[in-house]
Amino acid sequence: MVSNKILSAVLTGLLMIGALANASAQEVTLNSDGRDTAYVRVILGRVAKNISAVEFKDSATYLAVRNIVANRYFELNDIYAERDSLKKNPETKALANVTCDSKLYRSHFALTARLSLYLNDEQIVQVKDGITMGVVKVTYDATIDMIPTLKEEEKVQIMAWLVEARELALDAESSKKKHEVFGKYKGRINNYLVKRGYDLKAEREAWYKRMDAQGKKY
Repeated sequence: MVSNKILSAVLTGLLMIGALANASAQEVTLNSDGRDTAYVRVILGRVAKNISAVEFKDSATYLAVRNIVANRYFELNDIYAERDSLKKNPETKALANVTCDSKLYRSHFALTARLSLYLNDEQIVQVKDGITMGVVKVTYDATIDMIPTLKEEEKVQIMAWLVEARELALDAESSKKKHEVFGKYKGRINNYLVKRGYDLKAEREAWYKRMDAQGKKY
């Protein structure tokens, strides 16, 4: 049997770990040192929009999440700046994309891990949707509305691809590049639907007529 002393030691250790985790979760510094103040203001303004859909439990949580997302923008900027610098040097050009991809990989998973200290899964998705301009919902809703006869498994596949696109878009270096990622996946979705027997041109024309009849914009 396990002695009371051992149990007490284990419990004490767990409490200490929890306390340390909680303490670290309360301190998220904005990594703005050495960065242009105007650029920092732009990023903070962008982040405020990114996280506006989230209901925060208090101002401290809001500030922590704001700094996590802002720091991710700074980090991406540094990663891509390093890539561009390496490409300019003939001796390091070959390493540019490999180095960039390696750092993006670590940074990508670190974002979710850091957010998970403050937010639940649904809230993390809200932040990711904010960073990626809400393209997942807009595209999915439009596709479902355009083709009301879609089967359930087709809807599931479309959403799966859009979520995958969102994860890749999170690492893109600009809004334009984010849209390009989604553009590729929209093409994949269209090809998939054509193979499933849908006439996308006819579906789109019928959708436009329905929208016009309802006085909606498309």
